[in-house]
Amino acid sequence: MLRIGIIGTGGIADAHIGGYLAFGEQCQIVALADVLPGRATQKAEAFGLDAAAYDDPAAMIADADLDVVSICTPPSTHAALAIAALDAGIHVLVEKPMAPSLEECDAMLAAQERSGRLLSVVAQNRFRDDLATLKHVVGSGILGSISHVRVDSAWWRGLPYYDLWWRGTWEKEGGGCTLNHAIHHIDLLLWLLGRPAEVTAMLANTQHDNAEVEDLSVAVLRYDTGLAQLTSSVVHHGEQQEIVIQGANARISQPWSVAAERSRPDGFPEPDGDARLVDRIETLVAEREPLTHHGHAGQIGDLLAAIREGRDPISTGQDGRNAVEVVTAIYKAGFEHEFVALPLPASDPYYRAGQLVAHAPHFHEKQRSLIEAAS
Repeated sequence: MLRIGIIGTGGIADAHIGGYLAFGEQCQIVALADVLPGRATQKAEAFGLDAAAYDDPAAMIADADLDVVSICTPPSTHAALAIAALDAGIHVLVEKPMAPSLEECDAMLAAQERSGRLLSVVAQNRFRDDLATLKHVVGSGILGSISHVRVDSAWWRGLPYYDLWWRGTWEKEGGGCTLNHAIHHIDLLLWLLGRPAEVTAMLANTQHDNAEVEDLSVAVLRYDTGLAQLTSSVVHHGEQQEIVIQGANARISQPWSVAAERSRPDGFPEPDGDARLVDRIETLVAEREPLTHHGHAGQIGDLLAAIREGRDPISTGQDGRNAVEVVTAIYKAGFEHEFVALPLPASDPYYRAGQLVAHAPHFHEKQRSLIEAAS
């Protein structure tokens, strides 16, 4: 029975608690920690957990005899907490984004290497059937070479969202919607296509006057055979999120749809397209085995299995770092008005902790700062 600890007991901790409770025959939540006095106790009581409560995460790491710890705190704290847990011999599941800088990500990976423990970064959308379907079809090769991918990471947040003390600041949150919302879609893009060769971008704050950070960015990523277009936003009403993948042979989309053209002798498309190819793709999708667990529960189940089987989890620390690298390239491209080649070397100023804060524009100055989010 694996012993589980959770650091940070805000809203996202609920998803972790629910995920571990789904595997009650394999693990037990024995400790919760939060720097706000009494908050860990309140969370334990809310879920009926027989778990020790700590106001000091370091004390929990030292004293609770843990096998796995979930880190559900603001991004600026991820590296120090993860390194402390790994060095204590504890497997780590850390919320996205992995850390605000590549330097911190690499320090976390170094701690994983010397500890021999697992480090997994939350990428719960890999554990959704609709998105696993895209991965399955792309991996089959049936689409041919990829020409274009359009990713809309479209969210909407009202003005009070950035009133919480750590949100909307480059130092504490590490960035705006590109880092903290689109990180999900960036991870999916990398999962589907791998690392791009080059990135350019533009950033803006269009609607949130209590945030230093961007609330909208548009990036173009160059791959060997095509382009990807990423919109990151917290200003899109309706939150209509979409991934559209255009291959040489066909197009697939999430929400799910498929289309395939067939050429007439003059190069224009046949009116009915290539129905047989569409049928082949739909059959491929229908034959895929659905996931047993979804979202955080799916990822937690995979991590527990990885520990048991001595393998890497589906979402590794390296995967988390790769997503942060693309975010860093988007920010550098937007700040400096240039094209940024990948991979980013350690000699690049934007690689280092604190450099993003030093170079980032303040779209607005933060005026309102609340300890607790409004309910």
